[in-house]
Amino acid sequence: MSQAAAYERFRALHDTTFIMPNAWDGASAVLMQAAGFQAIGTSSAAIAFAMGRLDGHHAVSLADSVANGTLITSLTGLPVNGDLEDGYGPSPEHCVATVEAAIAGGMAGLGIEDTTADPANPIHGFDAAVARIRAAAQAAKGRILLTGRTDNFLHGRADLDDTIRRLVAFAEAGADVLYAPALPDMDAIRAVVKAVSPKPVNVLIAPRSGPVPLADLAAAGAKRISLGGSLYRVAMSGLNDALASLAAGDLSPALRGMPTKTFAAHFKG
Repeated sequence: MSQAAAYERFRALHDTTFIMPNAWDGASAVLMQAAGFQAIGTSSAAIAFAMGRLDGHHAVSLADSVANGTLITSLTGLPVNGDLEDGYGPSPEHCVATVEAAIAGGMAGLGIEDTTADPANPIHGFDAAVARIRAAAQAAKGRILLTGRTDNFLHGRADLDDTIRRLVAFAEAGADVLYAPALPDMDAIRAVVKAVSPKPVNVLIAPRSGPVPLADLAAAGAKRISLGGSLYRVAMSGLNDALASLAAGDLSPALRGMPTKTFAAHFKG
């Protein structure tokens, strides 16, 4: 599937409500494809952790992040949405370069955050954040699906009014999908959906108030449900439990995994 075809397929999925799991390598992506998912996201957090690095500090390069998405695309043939952090630089020009790199890498979509990679001042000012999304949207228009994302709630800025203001401005600047991870409750999700309608909204798993059925998120108007680094943490939790048992002298956890033949059947020679 060409990049242009993947973009069109991915865009069409947003007419419904769908789950987009986030992979971190080829094996995780192939298992997601085998489970029947129709699109896959990368996860900057999971990629960084898998490389023994921290997320959000440009510890994983743009080239490595795009290469991860390209690998997942080539193995699965599915539309892939790249989690490309802050667009890999503070300026609108950095964001444009990130859009071009994602297109060249075969991705169907990408997200750009309003983060700064500076822990002392983690969120761009409003005008700068909007200018960055506007430039990215101009480069992306009709070529790749752009998600405009504000990370207020991930960085201790529990300001729903400012979050909605940013998302509305991102939508007006040309972002195709809007996203604010870690919204506090279903009322906040409904407020975001209403504010940016008719453009689709991505929700990270569920509101912070707790998990809800997918049907409830769909009824609230959410179109795309992403999982961020959660599945990577699930996998690592299983590994950590097995290691604890092994360290205590119990070898049985090493025999509990998927049989090699079953696992290998998902891959091509």
